[in-house]
Amino acid sequence: MILETERIRLRPWRDDDAEALFKYASDPVVGSRAGWPPHQSVEDSLEVIHTIFQNDTTWAIELKKTGEAIGAMGYMPSPACNLPIRDSEPLVGYWVGKPYWNQGICTEALQLMIDHIRQTTDIPSLISSHYIDNPASGRVMEKCGFIATGDICIDEKLTGTTKPTRVLRLEF
Repeated sequence: MILETERIRLRPWRDDDAEALFKYASDPVVGSRAGWPPHQSVEDSLEVIHTIFQNDTTWAIELKKTGEAIGAMGYMPSPACNLPIRDSEPLVGYWVGKPYWNQGICTEALQLMIDHIRQTTDIPSLISSHYIDNPASGRVMEKCGFIATGDICIDEKLTGTTKPTRVLRLEF
């Protein structure tokens, strides 16, 4: 499944994306804001493509102008964690490489995915969270209709850290 706007494409990850993934995911600032350690090698990035990104609800964010994968967008069944998750409520996650911050790309990609979910599923709501020290991620969600639940969670299972996260939900 490929979804697109005028400037981006959400598409399945490919093995030949490993170098681009490593280029952006090896930046320690990017991973720490998204909740994962920086990638250490192109081989690590390829392993992530094979083990985490190979599913029907995770896409590469491709900049159409260059054809390069510059980030990821997706949703998944909610894992066992401390977030106030409802039954069958998917967890949303996304990130984009630092050179593409503050350009509206994540907002555009998230809205594209939300529109796809609305048109093709009967999912009643989505949940997500962002680290308190990453308010830009929260603004992306809010621009796409997510509303803060009022919950602040510390979830070492989900994030691997004791940093607090702010929880947001989108009701369809």
